[in-house]
Amino acid sequence: MVREPAAAEMFLGQRLLFITERFAPDVGGVARSAARTAAEIARLGVEVEVLAWTRGLPAGQLETRVIRDATASATGVVVHRLGLFANLDYSLQHTLTLVEAIHRQHPYDAVWGHYLFPAGFLGVLFAGTVGIPATVSARGNDVDMLMFPPGDFARLTWTLERADCVTAVSEDLARKVRLLAGKSRPVVVVPNSVDFELFHPSPPDPALRFALGILPEEAVLCFSGELRHKKGLIPMLQAFREVRAVRPACLLVIGEVRTRDQALLASFAAEDPGARARILITGHLEDPREVARHLHLCDLFLQPSMWDGLPNAVLEAMACGKIVVASEAGGLPEVIEQGKTGFMVPRMELDRLSFVLLMGLSLPREPREAMERAARERILSQFSGERERIALRQTLSHFWGREATTGPAPAE
Repeated sequence: MVREPAAAEMFLGQRLLFITERFAPDVGGVARSAARTAAEIARLGVEVEVLAWTRGLPAGQLETRVIRDATASATGVVVHRLGLFANLDYSLQHTLTLVEAIHRQHPYDAVWGHYLFPAGFLGVLFAGTVGIPATVSARGNDVDMLMFPPGDFARLTWTLERADCVTAVSEDLARKVRLLAGKSRPVVVVPNSVDFELFHPSPPDPALRFALGILPEEAVLCFSGELRHKKGLIPMLQAFREVRAVRPACLLVIGEVRTRDQALLASFAAEDPGARARILITGHLEDPREVARHLHLCDLFLQPSMWDGLPNAVLEAMACGKIVVASEAGGLPEVIEQGKTGFMVPRMELDRLSFVLLMGLSLPREPREAMERAARERILSQFSGERERIALRQTLSHFWGREATTGPAPAE
């Protein structure tokens, strides 16, 4: 009888270059998902080296450190951070030169590009140059931005067609990838996962509520992450103003507003200074325990995205037993069942967002608690770390030849 290898032995001895534009503790879902994915791959026995760009270092300067994790591989994950140049083309050329030099000294066995551009493009280019396999991870907005002008459709399709395997964060995104790359390209849906022990229902902390300046009578509408146009900033502000016309409320942003969208917030403040005063912005919270602590304050969680993949912030809120009011963008319908695990508003009808928010805030206790339980149960059943690990094993097996014997097959 042949023994099935333990998870930490499955790809022991393989070296993977993991390229990502952002890596935790950087801000945003891509950074957090990159850190989680790299750690999960390391737990399969892979020696993972991350190459991430940063504006926190002088252009061209390299900083290397090892992330030690008792649950990951014995060697940990090596993270190279490279200072960006002012011009992206300089940064990409310099990065290609750097990884070629590292590869000559200690060869990689495969490349993972996390986000299709620039990480995925550079990963496929490097892999083709040195003759090793590559996979790219489509996260959502990368496909939407590159499909339409001024996005680079040719670069998008070139990257997808030449990758040995493509991963997608949702079924919706997998369908788009198959349309662009052809059905012959293996596409594996690798769902985001949530730490259920960290993100769980808990009573709100009165001391935190007081510290944030939330008034006793205010309902708390909540958003988590980097708030910007694609996340529905404009309809969110309009709906918040309309809700406040009916009942006291504040908008708690667990994170920050992207710099380029600060002007929208300033314009809103000029039009309605009273409403702007009730938008409470925490700034980036590096510790996920603090994110969960703030989520516990929320009465409703907002995700009226114009475009999206399947945001981890939504999964974390639902794991905390929060009712999410979202648009139908991207993979959101794959987790939110109308009236059962949350509420959905079509993107072309986001002028109705305030109506849905007021309806959600006025839910009687029993239906509200039933929906909150259903939201958490959906996350427990579909977004566990084990489901993510199974999908990662399937992805790696496409170019390292070890069959993943359990779990769902790649998307067709």
